[in-house]
Amino acid sequence: MSVASRFTSAAVAFGRIAVAGRTLADSAIAVLLAPACAACAGALDQPTRGPVCDACWLAVSRISVPLCNSCGDPLPASRPLGLESTRCPRCRVEGGCVSFGRALGEYEGALRAIVHALKYGGRRSLAPRLAVLLARCAPEVLDGANVVVPVPLHRVKERARGFNQAELVARQLPLPMALALKRVRRSPSQTGLPAAERRANVRGAFALTDRRIIENAVVVLVDDVSTTGATLEACARVLLDGGAREVRALTVARVASRSR
Repeated sequence: MSVASRFTSAAVAFGRIAVAGRTLADSAIAVLLAPACAACAGALDQPTRGPVCDACWLAVSRISVPLCNSCGDPLPASRPLGLESTRCPRCRVEGGCVSFGRALGEYEGALRAIVHALKYGGRRSLAPRLAVLLARCAPEVLDGANVVVPVPLHRVKERARGFNQAELVARQLPLPMALALKRVRRSPSQTGLPAAERRANVRGAFALTDRRIIENAVVVLVDDVSTTGATLEACARVLLDGGAREVRALTVARVASRSR
């Protein structure tokens, strides 16, 4: 047997042993500890693969096409022909600083529970899989980009939580990550605020850390959830004013509006 054949056989054998070992470990953990899925609270049959069960990952609700190129919202069935058909009514009227936005799925059901497990439950191990799924669902957002920039938390909130969930996801994407933004004003939570108040709430809340990081760069903003896009727009404006050539956006989840 050649060296290459022996190497291949050894690799296959090792792979089988690893699978068998993981299966045994899953069984032992499931029996002894009875861990629950961090999303649905059901029995976690394969705990070595992460804190969320396969059924919850499969249940993530994707935002159906066609989508607005600017904000990522679903487009209405009846829309104008030509170039403007790629943008939702709100973006056609209001415009915006984000040139192209996409989300992994809708902020509901399983994905909402997964985001909560990461954000409030401290399940940081969810970030790598979320990043992989984001990169797969929206490769066009990352294509040709130079750097990913997470939406920052105020230092007080990040210290209390122990991490910035947007940064955890951004670090796992297949592009260099830079902490190019900082939150300079601690604004109240956006939860429950209408669109106009959300925009006012984050106005002047962000600043650049170093202009050289994003100068003439195509930047991809990363956040966990987008509702009206106010936070992304506020960050994008700072980046463009600081010299970025283009700002795109990726969010784990989006509160999709079908009435715009």
